Amino acid sequence: MVEWRERHIGGKNFVLLLSFFVGCFSAFAAILLKSFIHLIQYVVETHLIADERTWWYLITPMIGITLAALFVRYVVRDDISHGITKILYAISQRKSIIKAHNMWSSIVGSGLTIGFGGSVGAEAPIVLTGAAIGSNLAKAFRLDQKTMMLMIGCGAAGAIGGIFKAPIAGLVFTLEVLMMDITMTSVAPLLISSVTATAISYIATGTEPMFPLDTYDAFSVSRIPWYLLLGAVCGFASLYFTRGMNRLERLMKRHVRSIGMKILVGGVTLSILIFLFPPLYGEGYDVITQLINGNSISAVENSPFANSQWLTANGRWMIVFYFVAIILLKIVASVATNGGGGVGGIFAPSLFMGALVGFVTARVLNLTGILVPETNFSLVGMAGLMSGVMHAPLTGIFLIAELTGGYHLFMPLMIVSVISFLTIMLFEPHSLYAMRLAQKGELLTHNKDRNVLTLLKMDNVLETDFITILPEMTLGELVKVISESKRNIFPVIDHEGHLKGVLLLDEVRNIMFQPRLYNRFTVGQLMTSPPAVLPFDMPMERVMEKFEDTGAWNLPVVDKDRRYLGFVSKSKIFNSYRHVLVHFSEE
Repeated sequence: MVEWRERHIGGKNFVLLLSFFVGCFSAFAAILLKSFIHLIQYVVETHLIADERTWWYLITPMIGITLAALFVRYVVRDDISHGITKILYAISQRKSIIKAHNMWSSIVGSGLTIGFGGSVGAEAPIVLTGAAIGSNLAKAFRLDQKTMMLMIGCGAAGAIGGIFKAPIAGLVFTLEVLMMDITMTSVAPLLISSVTATAISYIATGTEPMFPLDTYDAFSVSRIPWYLLLGAVCGFASLYFTRGMNRLERLMKRHVRSIGMKILVGGVTLSILIFLFPPLYGEGYDVITQLINGNSISAVENSPFANSQWLTANGRWMIVFYFVAIILLKIVASVATNGGGGVGGIFAPSLFMGALVGFVTARVLNLTGILVPETNFSLVGMAGLMSGVMHAPLTGIFLIAELTGGYHLFMPLMIVSVISFLTIMLFEPHSLYAMRLAQKGELLTHNKDRNVLTLLKMDNVLETDFITILPEMTLGELVKVISESKRNIFPVIDHEGHLKGVLLLDEVRNIMFQPRLYNRFTVGQLMTSPPAVLPFDMPMERVMEKFEDTGAWNLPVVDKDRRYLGFVSKSKIFNSYRHVLVHFSEE
């Protein structure tokens, strides 16, 4: 089949054709996941929670987390959490290979988690599913890594377009969050995948937006200052979301290790939170729909704290306090879900939290006498949180516009998204997705120079043709080694291979032709310490910083036990840099 394709279909035409099929398969995966979630939710909510047996809130989330954790542990036998981070890692490593099981495992895992009430979203798992489809189709047809990376982007764009019915957001998300350096010729396949997936989703589920907007207030210039305020509030809320979730994840990972304890701690925490604050149940999309359509009372009526006083003027502050508590606890519920063994992403939590932040900001302004539309603020608040959490203002703008049909609110969407993004950038340079990779020096960015250094690995530049010498060798023995070497630097190691120092030819040139000194000096007396020693796992950007700091042209490399591995030269890095840069910039 591969040979037939190579003979009959040109490379560029085949990429366009393959992007169409990637869009189709991504849409089918998105529809399958949504149907699976809705089926479980229908059974749970219709037969249990709908009968006012709210104590089931204490049980169903635990069931979902347990089933998902057991599925991942004993069926998948691989970590399928943090889907977007996995995609970024695949791209950053320049391999663009995503395991085949990700084409279906995230659907099952997230379906079980969210269907039973897990407080996470299905979007990141379906993006990973779409990216895995693109990666594995490209791999099956033996396409090069650059095309494989493009197919990963097509799968992600198709997944966003399919699950949200948002073709522009699918394209923009891929360009802004995933594809770090892309040319105009690459945009066409992304468009094909995104539009194809959206069209299939329209056919299967109708053309209505995900959050239909029944009423709204027209944009008013006089409200720009309050939208600026909302943008800043969303920026700080995004910072809380990003850092809080990251720290809670690390805390749970550090202190809760066994699968049984993870299920117990995560399940119990989530169940109690949902019982006390029912809006934390599931993705929270029903609450979002109620808020953007001015029906905030319906969003709290199932709460054990709700009472008739909340409908009065004096009780309106209680709704504010209640929603503030939910905003603060949302990250706890999401971390409890994923940390307990569930599978889900942060798309839905960021949208949910954004709607609440927008509503609370508007309600506080209204209660203090400044009249603003709560529906508009709830809607644009979603864009603000998404822009801040993902560091993707364009994605926030277009996604919310397409999700709600609120194209008439483009101005407030842009204002809030940009201000939120600028606010969080003052404190946090990386999104929640990219933070883990950035800490390891494995993240690609829009900076091409930094990208090339990220793509360079120590394996690519390590030189091992240096002759090693021992400290006890005499000058006479050293002269024999020098006569056989083509290098002017010699690593000095002990009998276990540990690096003790280096010996430069220039340091012994003035005595190496004096035989009377051959037995007087040893290598241990003549060797010097290198300007710096590089660990094998050091990112190339840090390696270049070491060269700049020391002014050296050659530096030794050691493993974690300080055993000598070889040398890295600045000239070798420059040659490899030029090679990767040419490949990285090719059409």
